[in-house]
Amino acid sequence: MALTDRVADAVAAIRAPDVVVAVTRHGARTVLSGGTAPPPPGGRHALRYELGSLSKTFTVLLLAALAHDGMLGTDDRLTDRLPRLPRHASPHPTAHRITLRHLATHTSGLPRLPRELLPAGLFQPYANGYRGYGTDRLLHSFARTRPRPPGTRWHYSNFGLALLGCALARATGTAFPALLTHRVLAPLGLTGTTLEPGTTGTDAMGHRADGRTPVPAGPMGAFAPAAAVRATPGDLLTYLEAHLAPGTTPLAGAVRAVQVPQLRRGAGRPHTHTLTWFRHPAPGGPLLFHLGATFGQQAFLGFHPASGTGVAAVATRRGRACRLTETAYELLYALGGDAAGG
Repeated sequence: MALTDRVADAVAAIRAPDVVVAVTRHGARTVLSGGTAPPPPGGRHALRYELGSLSKTFTVLLLAALAHDGMLGTDDRLTDRLPRLPRHASPHPTAHRITLRHLATHTSGLPRLPRELLPAGLFQPYANGYRGYGTDRLLHSFARTRPRPPGTRWHYSNFGLALLGCALARATGTAFPALLTHRVLAPLGLTGTTLEPGTTGTDAMGHRADGRTPVPAGPMGAFAPAAAVRATPGDLLTYLEAHLAPGTTPLAGAVRAVQVPQLRRGAGRPHTHTLTWFRHPAPGGPLLFHLGATFGQQAFLGFHPASGTGVAAVATRRGRACRLTETAYELLYALGGDAAGG
């Protein structure tokens, strides 16, 4: 089956008001879009989409870039890199053992979210509890948290990535959005990528699980490093192409560093985790991927280095009924396998 037909089938399988599936193979791009809503005047491919947890890959790449330049170390202690807390808000003794690497690889022992954000997440799933949640609240929550011993288990943590962004900002004396832009987005030429909502007509509108109720974009506060990045499909392909050919980018050392396996997890340890990517076996060599979701959108990024193939998929609907994750993953696996077999 022709590549265009496969991408078109993937678009048709994803159920959302707006869908874009984009493929790069050795730098040649195929981008198709669809969905149940009328397309915007400039086309769906021109909009910026919320990446949710895919933002973490940008934040960890920033960590690797700063480490490569000697501005900090991935094994620096978190508490040595955070702003100073008042004496009455000293972190738990276990927290002093957490390193920046622990935060990047979700082995810090921290919970997924600070305790005070859990009720809203359970009972108001579309309410943005991150709005107004600033750095001071983040740091005080950290001081009140008793982590599990770091390095002993894998547990996905937005809390940890928010703290990582805070640590990077403090280490460089630069606000996180400006730091990410200067050290990652600009060097990679990602001009359609940002951490803030844009003007009407530039950003895709998300929807609830029903696929009809709009979910406007909102600020992510101190959790911006974990979930605030938004990008055009074209920029997502540029980002994947940088990972497929690190030597062509100004961040070659950092891009290579984030692909090095760090740990294995799961029953029987079948799953490999790099500094930021999930890594699965595939024909010809492993594929690397990450998922993201916000209150109204979903995204997938994955690449298969052995075949020079990358897949980006975005959709403006929340929930499993969208079928974005499985569709995009299966497309990447199949394309990688075809190239390996050929």
